Amino acid sequence: MAGPLEGIRVVELGVWVAGPSAAAILADWGADVVKVEPPEGDPFRGLFAGLIELEGNPPFELDNRGKRSIALDLETPGGREAAWRLIERADVFISNLRPKALEKLGLTYEACSARNPRLVYCQVTGYGPEGEESNRAAYDVGAFWSRGAVGASLMAPGMDPPQQRGGMGDHMTGANAAGAIAAALYARERTGRGQRVSVSLLRVGAYMMGWDLNTQLRFGLVGPPYDRYHAVNPIINCFRDRDGRWFWLLLLQADRHWPDLLRAIDAPWLAEDPRFRDIPSRRDHAPELVAELDRIFAQRPLSEWGPIFDHHNVWWAPIQTIAELAEDPVAEQAGVFVRVESPWGIVRQVATPASFSDTPAEVRRWAPELGQHTEEVLLELGYDWEEISALKEAGAIP
Repeated sequence: MAGPLEGIRVVELGVWVAGPSAAAILADWGADVVKVEPPEGDPFRGLFAGLIELEGNPPFELDNRGKRSIALDLETPGGREAAWRLIERADVFISNLRPKALEKLGLTYEACSARNPRLVYCQVTGYGPEGEESNRAAYDVGAFWSRGAVGASLMAPGMDPPQQRGGMGDHMTGANAAGAIAAALYARERTGRGQRVSVSLLRVGAYMMGWDLNTQLRFGLVGPPYDRYHAVNPIINCFRDRDGRWFWLLLLQADRHWPDLLRAIDAPWLAEDPRFRDIPSRRDHAPELVAELDRIFAQRPLSEWGPIFDHHNVWWAPIQTIAELAEDPVAEQAGVFVRVESPWGIVRQVATPASFSDTPAEVRRWAPELGQHTEEVLLELGYDWEEISALKEAGAIP
């Protein structure tokens, strides 16, 4: 069995990342995903056009592998009819087109459910499928990072807003959407009916900031962002070794771990310093404590500090670059990477973040070329070659 969703048929009408990433996760989990693209293709395909002189598009490959692509012009009667045939036999429909675009195409939840009552209809949006700004353009930089308070929460006083790396909010939203779809499929097993599932970038961003937001809701306040010199608990913080290599101390339970840290760094005098005697004192004198720890950690490389920390039960983690993560044996053992057959041979790619002991997920195919499976899918839908030729003549398919 190739994944827990083997036999589930998914139709994706998505562009860029948030919707397609959800469908890609379902494909890894065994679903048969058909990606419906316009004749000009998902604009995500052109992400690197003119920017780099490399063959391939790694972001697109991650979020579209395992799928089959059918190119349809949904503005034509023939293209719409083919889309309806797909939807009528599908278990799941996923789209991150704006609601007004789906309405224009006639592909609302109500219309799709009327034709296929068992359909799980997943709508991925920036600001929710309803409401006054449901049709506002977003991207995750807008709805998740900016409006979802993620970026501002990382801005220490005087700092510029930090930059978001591509797809951060999209991938979190896609993973949430995949989980919601799986839950709706389970509910369908009990009720016999599908339902609409909606996941928004704004809502996921707000949930990611849930500790701060819940505190705001309860008490009307939240602690402001801070830099490393003004941490509320200065021993869950980042530091540099002798060579400038960054690492993070993970001493969340400050009083529990304080003696372990002092033994590891051989600094018993800090225990006697009234500025650092307890949690409130260390908070109030965080700049002085961070400066003292900076001085101590600058005496050794991380290759020496790591074993010392481990010996004294000081929890820590290296701050790795992407290049370091790609070669990290612990990441390899944790299942972060997967080998995929590509046009260039077997390549390593990022795995989607779930494993199954009895129904292991697997990547079954490389990201498709635009319209690569158009005829194949149409034949499965009951079209014959004469009808396919007619669709081409009418401009419904390329």
